Parts: sequence; structure tokens; C-alpha cells
Amino acid sequence: MANQDEHFKKVIAHAKEYGYIFPSSEIYDGLSAVYDYAQNGAELKKNIREYWWKAMVQMHENIVGIDAAIFMHPTTWKASGHVDAFNDPLIDNKDSKKRYRADVLVEDYVAKIEAKIEKEVAKAQKRFGDSFDKEQFLATNGRVIEYQERADTILKRLGKSLENEDLADVRALIDELEIADPETGSKNWTDVKQFNLMFGTKLGASADSAMDLYLRPETAQGIFVNFLNVQKTGRMKIPFGIAQTGKAFRNEIVARQFIFRQREFEQMEMQFFVRPGEQKKWYETWKENRLKWHLSLGMGQDNYRFHDHEKLAHYADAATDIEFRFPFGFKELEGIHSRTDFDLGNHEKFSGKKLQYFDPELNESYVPYVVETSIGLDRMFLAVFSNALRDEELENGSTRTVLKIPAVLAPTKAAVLPLLKKDGLPEVARKIVDDLKWDFMIQYDDKDAVGRRYRRQDAAGTPFCITVDHQTLEDDTVTIRHRDTMEQQRVSISELRGIIARETDIRTWLMRMDEAEKTV
Repeated sequence: MANQDEHFKKVIAHAKEYGYIFPSSEIYDGLSAVYDYAQNGAELKKNIREYWWKAMVQMHENIVGIDAAIFMHPTTWKASGHVDAFNDPLIDNKDSKKRYRADVLVEDYVAKIEAKIEKEVAKAQKRFGDSFDKEQFLATNGRVIEYQERADTILKRLGKSLENEDLADVRALIDELEIADPETGSKNWTDVKQFNLMFGTKLGASADSAMDLYLRPETAQGIFVNFLNVQKTGRMKIPFGIAQTGKAFRNEIVARQFIFRQREFEQMEMQFFVRPGEQKKWYETWKENRLKWHLSLGMGQDNYRFHDHEKLAHYADAATDIEFRFPFGFKELEGIHSRTDFDLGNHEKFSGKKLQYFDPELNESYVPYVVETSIGLDRMFLAVFSNALRDEELENGSTRTVLKIPAVLAPTKAAVLPLLKKDGLPEVARKIVDDLKWDFMIQYDDKDAVGRRYRRQDAAGTPFCITVDHQTLEDDTVTIRHRDTMEQQRVSISELRGIIARETDIRTWLMRMDEAEKTV
């Protein structure tokens, strides 16, 4: 846990130092749980969004995208259940005066048990070496089995209590586990209470006539209310999907863990409309599809796992999370939910408008069922960034800090470095920049010795460094250096576009989804 904490601190510091994420309004001492994406962060965020959009929309003939408004009619949120049921169970510590999510306190306790399992696995792996069988060890080691059973028992009880809205039992569980305030160690807790997470605002020129509105807490409802508009204008046939990316807002009282849990965040969601009775089939299909998308980025299959929900939301008949191994443990990255016909059915009821699909094959009309995939763009950013940050020991005994962001997502694809600021080298380097910038984000860097520039670009996550030297003037060749291997090649200037494209092209990376299918 200590190593994880240290790594997480490095992630936060590195994100600021290299222009990825700044605290919002920092000159005014910032705003809690609100962050600004800096020059490199904005580019990485855009690239993640585009990688998702191309995989989800462009590569599927039966999925289209929309961009719905943040403001929606207030009855939307009554129909969706958010007014009555969008709550978090909160608990206060009487001594520290700090407020926490009760379920997160319990989940963090379970995470410590899971960390013990990981420690046992690491010890056994070290002891047995190449002959180590992780699955067999997890299934047969007495101590590990005991840890896992305890973790499962706690989570099942928590899920059941939350599902039954038995907040007294959630408090009793915290007491039984002797969970203390993380900051002070105090166990002097209040009762658990529910808190609605929606931000309220008003629409209108005067206080007397203003309408009460909410900032949307999710993007999904913008899809549901436009279901019929999209279906008719796009001549869509069941099954089909509607995708959307955009900002959502939740009044998180216990926002924490950097950009993992914020009050203003961005979602990438797709609602897939299917025939009633076929939702479980499509639920399994999208579970597999989405895991393959994650694996295509090459961030390590061991860093992902499915976690089925013990407590189902009011609209779901099945739900699972794709969890990622963040620096603070496995946490939800993406949710796949079988939402039944709850959303369209309720909007039909509250609006008085029919939201049904006429199925020509069945010759009948029905309210479609929905399978949802929903991923937090900010969480995906954190997963990519934290997994990429490494301190590597080199053969000569020195170390380097390198940000091994998947090349397809890297903010800057290549940096062009003139060896010297004279002899015509900067002019040639500028010409290369001007040629490549039509296709890639390119940076010109001529400050400091070339070795320092390599290290700076490694730490910023740039996949390629192109060095222009005196030989370039003779034969139009340059040295291209690969970030991950530090391998250097002498290539013709005319080859640069092809080399960079092969390593950073979305097509190349998304085709790895077919390779990932063999491992799912």
C-alpha cells in the first residue's frame, strides 16, 4: 500500500509538471475536486475520446452519435428516478467533522484485504518462479481462500443492505469492522444518511418566473428522450445504438482520488436498443466487446477484471463493472448494464408520448429494452496515465522517468530536435515539422543537450524523437529514436511519415481487438 501511495503522489505531481492536469482556479487556492486539463492533457483526453468514438460509432453501421444539451426539462429527472433515488449513503465522523461515503469506507476496507491477497500472490510467484500457476494458487491456498471469502461476505452484506435501503445495517457493518476515520483514526460515527447528488440551478430572467432545473448527472437521458427522433430520421432498425460523449455533474460530497471522482466530469456512453427478451444476449456481447477495446491498448490483461453488482440499480436486471488496477487498487472504470425498458417506459409514462418501435419482422410495436455501456473519460485518462508512468533503471546504472502512453493516444507523436542551433540544422528541422504537422501533433525542441531533450520527451510521453544532425545535410537522413525501447534508427526524411503512422494509426490499434478476442 505504501508503494501504491507513493506512485499515486508521483502521478499527481507528474501530471502537473508536464502539462497534463492543473488544479482549477489555482491562483485562488483552487476548487475542491475540480481540475483543468492542460495543453498535453487536453490532447490526451481528445485522443481517448476519438479512440472510443471510432470504435463505437464509426466501426458500427447500426450505432450513431448525438450531442444532447446539458440542460433538460426537469420532468426528465423525475421520470429517470434521479429525483427520488439518486443518492449516496453518507456518514460523518463526530470528532474530525469529516464526511465520507459509507459504502466507500467499506469498499476501502475490502481493498486492504485484496491487497493482502496480492501480497501472498507476489510472495508465491517469487518463490516458485516460472512454474507458478496463479489460478491454482488462488483456488487452493488456505490463507488466500480465507481472505477472499471474508471480502465476498462483506461486499454481499453491503450490497444487500444498500439494496434494501437498510442504512442502519451499513452503520452496524462499519462498527463491526472497526473502520476508523482515515485521517484521524476516530471511530465516533454518526448514523448513515442519504444525500441527493444533483446540482440544482434555475432557468429564467427573474426569480419569480424562473424554472428549477438540474445540471445533468449523466448523459444517458439525452439519448433516451431522443430515441424516436434518431430512429425515424436515421431509419434505424432494432438492434441499434445511440452514442454520446459529454459533461455530467454530480455534487460529490466526498470527491477524492484526484480525477477519479470529480464534481464535473465527462462520460462516453452508448445505449443499445434491443428486442425484449434478447437483452441478456446483448449484455454478454457488449461485456466481451468492451473488454476487447480496453485490451487493444496493451495496458495488461492482469490490470482488468469484471465485478458483477450485488446491488442492482432500480432500472437494471443485470450489471457489471470493468474494474482497472489504479494506484489505489481495483476500481470501476466502465459499467455495462442491462437497463430493461425502464427508461423509455418511464419517459413514455411521464411525457404522454409513445416511445415505441414498430418491428416489421414481428409485425408489432413494443418499448425496446436497453443495454448500456458507460465509461468515465476522466477515469480512462487516469488509467492510461497512471499505468504509463514508470521509473526505469538503465543498463549503465542510471534511471529515467518515462510516460509510456499508448502511441495512438500520446498527445505529441514526435519531437524534432536539431543537434545544434546553427549550421542550417534548425532550418531543416523546421521544414520537417512543417511537413509532418499536417498529419500529427509535432513539437520542435532545441533547448539543452540532446540527451536531456530525450529525457524530457520520455517524461512527457512522446513516442518518437527525430534528431537532425550534420549528416542530414549530406544525405537527407535523420535519427529516429523510439521512446519505449530507446532504439535509434537512421532513416530517410521521406520515411518519417510512414514510420510514425504505423505506430500511431487508430486502425492499427483497433485491429488488435481481434487479437484480444483470443484472450477474453
